[in-house]
Amino acid sequence: MDSDVLVLNQDYQPLSICSVQRSVKLLFLEKAELLHDDPEKVIRTVNDEYSYPSVIRLRRYINLPYAKIVLSRRNIMKRDQHTCQYCGTKSDLTLDHVLPRSRGGEDSWENLVTACNKCNVKKGNRTPDEARMPLDIEPYRPVHITFFQNLLGGVQEHWKPYLYM
Repeated sequence: MDSDVLVLNQDYQPLSICSVQRSVKLLFLEKAELLHDDPEKVIRTVNDEYSYPSVIRLRRYINLPYAKIVLSRRNIMKRDQHTCQYCGTKSDLTLDHVLPRSRGGEDSWENLVTACNKCNVKKGNRTPDEARMPLDIEPYRPVHITFFQNLLGGVQEHWKPYLYM
C-alpha cells in the first residue's frame, strides 16, 4: 500500500493527495466515496477483498480559503522545474525579474522566473526582448492542481480527467 490517492472535494475539485491507508479509513467511515480504483491491485483481508482506491470524493464539502499558492523562491523554482528559463541549465540558479525592479518591476508570479547566474548577469537591467534572450515559458500564477504534478514527479494516468489535463 505504497501508492497515493487523489482526494476530490464534494464538487469534484482536487483537494489533496493522501495515502491508501488514509483513503481506506475515509471510505470505511463513509466520509468519502470511491470514484476510481486500481484494477491491478486489491486489498485483501482474511475474509474479503476490497478495491484498491486511486481517486476518492469527499461526501461533505470542505471550504479551503488557502487555495492560492504563496509566492516564494521555492515555489517559483518548483513552477519552473528548477531550470533556467533562458538557457535551460539546471545549476547555479537564482531568481530574475522579467521587468527589472529598477524599471518598475514587482515581485509577482508574472514577473519572476528562474535563471542561472550567467544568464541573470547577461540580461542585466534589461527586458528579455532588449537583451535578445527569449523566455522558454512565460511566467504565470500556478494553480494548486499543477503543483500535484511536481509533488509526485508526474500524475497517474487515471487522475488526469479529474485534474483537467
